[in-house]
Amino acid sequence: MPHFIRNRRDSEAGRPDCYESSDSCGSPVLFCESEEIRMKIVVLAGGTSTERDVSIVTGTEVCRALRSRGHQAILIDVFFGEEGLDPETAFAEEYDVQRQAERIRERNGRLEEEKKARKEFFGPQVLPLCQAADVVFMALHGANGEDGRVQAVFDLFGIRYTGTDCLSSAMAMDKGITKRLFETGGVPTPRGFELKRGEDPDLAARGMELPVVVKTCCGGSSVGVYIVRTPEEYREALEGAFSYEEQAVVEEYVDGREFSVGVVDQKAYPVIEIAPVEGFYDYKNKYSAGAAVETCPALISGEQTRRMQEYACRGCEILGIRGYARLDFMMNGDGKIYCLEANTLPGMTPTSLLPQEAAVLGMSFADLCEELIRISLKKYQQEPQEGSLS
Repeated sequence: MPHFIRNRRDSEAGRPDCYESSDSCGSPVLFCESEEIRMKIVVLAGGTSTERDVSIVTGTEVCRALRSRGHQAILIDVFFGEEGLDPETAFAEEYDVQRQAERIRERNGRLEEEKKARKEFFGPQVLPLCQAADVVFMALHGANGEDGRVQAVFDLFGIRYTGTDCLSSAMAMDKGITKRLFETGGVPTPRGFELKRGEDPDLAARGMELPVVVKTCCGGSSVGVYIVRTPEEYREALEGAFSYEEQAVVEEYVDGREFSVGVVDQKAYPVIEIAPVEGFYDYKNKYSAGAAVETCPALISGEQTRRMQEYACRGCEILGIRGYARLDFMMNGDGKIYCLEANTLPGMTPTSLLPQEAAVLGMSFADLCEELIRISLKKYQQEPQEGSLS
C-alpha cells in the first residue's frame, strides 16, 4: 500500500528527514528516513438524510480500519459537529472510535428538533476540523452528503475529500437525470419517466403498463422504492414516494436477478449477485443479517460479466464520476442487462457490496479504505496550480 502524508504542513516546512515524491499514479507521497508518515483524516458521517443510521455504521467501520493502519482518523457527525473540539489537538494518537459512534447515535432522537431549530447544515467545528485534516473520508449517504452539496462547499474551502466531485455527485443522485443520460449514452436502463407531485400519473398515456417500479428521485438505500402490480398499489406508491420528495421516477419492472459492480479508478471490480430471501433488495434486506445471499464473483457467463462491467465503466464515464462508485443492475430471464443507478458513496462496512468485491481481488477492508483515499487524491493532482496559465 502507498505511504500517505499525515500533515501537508510538514513537507511545506521542509523537514530535513523527509522528501516528497509521487507514486506511479501521480499521487503525493512523503517518504521519511525515520518512519512512515500517516494522515490526519476526518471520517464524516451522520447527517440528516433517511440513511443517517447507515452512514454512522459506514463511518465507524472506516474510522476503525484507518486507525488500525496508524492514521489519525476521527469520526465526526456533519450535522451535530463537535462543540469546543480544537482542530490543533483533535487528531490524537489515542481515540475510542466505538465511544464516539455511540455519542453520535445518542443524538438521533434530537435530529428533527434540531433541524427545525437552526438553518445551517454544518455542525460546530466541522469545517475547521475538515480544513485541518489532510483528507476527509466521505462516509455520508443520501441527501446532503451524496448529492454534491457538501462536496461543493469543500471545493470552495479547499478541503480534499474522497469520492467524485459535486457535479457528478448531483447528477448520479438524481435518478431521473441518470436515466436520461444512460439512455442517450448507450447504457441500457429500464424505460420510464419522471413525475412531479400534481402531474397526471397515467401510465397508458406514456405507453406503459403495470407492473412498474415507483421510487423517489433522489433517495438511497432503496428507501421509498415500491414494486406495484395494481392501480391501487400504484396510487399508494406515489403517495409514499411523494412523502419523501416532490419528484418520483416510474419505470418498467424488470423481473430477474440483481447485481452490483464497483468501479474504482475507472476499473470495474468483480460482479456481485444479490439474491434476497424474500422480496427485492430493499432497505430491510440490505441491512438485515441473512436477508440476502450475496455471491461474488457472480455465477454468470464470462460474456455477461464483461458486458456488465463495461456498462458500469461507461455509466461512470457518462456521469463524470471520478474516483469510485457502485452501479446496480438487473438481468431478466433472457439475459438482457439493465443499469438502474449509480451510487457515488456506496456503503463501506466489511460486509457491504464494494468491500466484498475488493476481497475477491485480495484486498482487505483496510486496504480498500486506503485505496479509495489514494485514488481520490489523484483528482487534486490534475488541478491547475496557483499562478498557472492553464
